[in-house]
Amino acid sequence: MKRQRRTVGAVVEIDLEDGYYAYGRILDFASFAFYDIRTINQIVEAKDIVNHPVLFIVAVYSSVVAKGRWLKIGSLPLEEHLRVLPMQFVQDGLNPTLFSLYNPNTGVMTPAAKEECKGLERAAVWDATHVEDRIRDHYGGRECTWLKADIELFA
Repeated sequence: MKRQRRTVGAVVEIDLEDGYYAYGRILDFASFAFYDIRTINQIVEAKDIVNHPVLFIVAVYSSVVAKGRWLKIGSLPLEEHLRVLPMQFVQDGLNPTLFSLYNPNTGVMTPAAKEECKGLERAAVWDATHVEDRIRDHYGGRECTWLKADIELFA
């Protein structure tokens, strides 16, 4: 397998292994934006993919692109709305009643109320299989196993 470097702005094709493909975009700070587009046996150009809404933004292990699991299919300059990553939340592992807001752009964490964290992604680095499951679950209309604890936390 050919090794690929992470290139901010690159669009990646994600084989969902069910005949479908999804698409993401490499962002700064190990993050990816995943678009609301799924194709089957269809060639899509990077310029068309980036016009779709973003489903979610999370950090992903660099080996996913470096080892060629997700293939780069094009690269475009980042739009303004993707240059600043959204806030995330952290829940204290020792005291789960304590929360912080995490700014992935600066690394700064600020104490926060649980309610302030609702609707934010948990600060974590995702594995390729978990992202692929999340995308499949989105299109299958199922609750994602990997988000279940967060959904219950804020219910």
